[in-house]
Amino acid sequence: METYLNSAKKQFQYYKLLAERTFSQLCDEELFWKYNEESNSIAAIINHMAGNMLSRWTDFLTPDGEKPWRQRDREFEDDPIIRAELLKKWEDGWACLFSALDSINQEDWEKKIYIRSEPHTIVDAINR
Repeated sequence: METYLNSAKKQFQYYKLLAERTFSQLCDEELFWKYNEESNSIAAIINHMAGNMLSRWTDFLTPDGEKPWRQRDREFEDDPIIRAELLKKWEDGWACLFSALDSINQEDWEKKIYIRSEPHTIVDAINR
């Protein structure tokens, strides 16, 4: 399982880096741009991913991964926010994920964790 966990962390780090390279190439206008009212801006997707990581990986071995404090629908609203605040949320989400992965010990691999009341193995939760 240690090999799998290391591989998963490397993949997450890789995708985080790819996204950040993209963000660095965008001006604020591009980051918050939407094709139309039915689409999401890159900023909204960043906000949603951060909210998802915080919800899923905060105390992930005990309560459900969909935390009652999460306001999922608000993650897609165009609240006025500056790039620095948005990227802080992004970093907080990733820090939560990596901290959770680093906390996994041998006994944890047998536990069932829940996401939206559905049981998962740790491997399934990471893959999801």
